[in-house]
Parts: sequence; structure tokens; C-alpha cells
Amino acid sequence: MHRRNNSDLITTPGPADLFTGQVWVDALTPDAPDIETKLLRVTFSPGARTAWHIHPHEQILVVTLGRGLLQRKGEAPQVMTPGDTLIVQAGEQHWHGAAPDSLMQHLAIQPALASHATQWLAHVADGDDHLPPPEPKERHHACDAV
Repeated sequence: MHRRNNSDLITTPGPADLFTGQVWVDALTPDAPDIETKLLRVTFSPGARTAWHIHPHEQILVVTLGRGLLQRKGEAPQVMTPGDTLIVQAGEQHWHGAAPDSLMQHLAIQPALASHATQWLAHVADGDDHLPPPEPKERHHACDAV
């Protein structure tokens, strides 16, 4: 058994060649030869996102906070909210990140060896063509009760 305490985690910034905007990554599983699954917690600032990329194996994303987007090549972006689970198939070109008006955090689950074989492609171009309509302005915030 391996145990990783939250106090042992070292948050690392997402590299600028792989991400647009501010992104923070926590490796929740240790790098050990007997660990076959990698679990990452990735936090995106509003509008931050990955570059286009392809995984050689399936990747599972579980949204834990905020509102995000996932787009597969040739398709419209999908909105992701807390509790949503998305399975990206092996070989599927895609990107994911936060909506322009929200932080987004997800857990990323994939085979440990697959993380070293991800094929990183071009950054997602800025512009509104890949964004869904914004959320309605009239919404309640947690701070409304303060």
C-alpha cells in the first residue's frame, strides 16, 4: 500500500509549452514502479487550458470544482461541471480547461506510463469560436450570504 498525504504534495505550475494561462498540477499518486495508475489534480484559472494533445491510452477526467470545457477535434466544446466524468478515448485529439468566467479543477486518471507518451500539439487559438455561450448573469454566489 502507498499513502500520499496532502501535506506531502508539491504543487507545480503547468508548463507554458503545454498550457495557456495559469495552471497548477498536484500528483496525487507517487512515482513508484508498482503504481500502474496516475492520478493528477489539475486546477485551471479562468480561461486557462491545455494545448491540443493526444493520449495513447484512455484518460478519465472527473470535474471537482468550477466550470470547464473539453473539445474533441472536429466537434463543439462540451461544458463540464462538478461531478461530471468524461472519458477521452485513446488517440482522440482534444483539449480541456476552464471556462472564461470560472476556475476549474479536475482529477485526471490514466495509466502511469501513458503520461510520458502524451503527444502535445499546438496551443488552442484565442477567440470565441471554441467557447460556449456564457452562463446567465443572474446567478447566486456562495459569497451572497456573507
